[in-house]
Amino acid sequence: MLLARVVGSVVSTRKEPRMEGIKLLLLEKVDGATMRGRSDYLVAMDAVGAGAGEIVLCVSGSSSRMTSLTEGKPSDAAIIGIVDLVDCRGETVYRKDGASR
Repeated sequence: MLLARVVGSVVSTRKEPRMEGIKLLLLEKVDGATMRGRSDYLVAMDAVGAGAGEIVLCVSGSSSRMTSLTEGKPSDAAIIGIVDLVDCRGETVYRKDGASR
């Protein structure tokens, strides 16, 4: 599992029929301790309704085909959660609501 920020979307009008109706999002992996982007990108199927700028949990490989949306689909990455808070070494490094501790 990895942390990533939703930085965009991917539109594909021609695709494998089993992928019809599935939202594809462009993610930038982030460093969990600093929440800074790593300039490392991937495209993931969105199983939870994530939006632009949100920090998400992403899985890859066979794990990406274990959601109700992606089961049996040709997936290599899926968003499985929207992050509310990241705590690293006792310090809050990310809060979805933007509030500081």
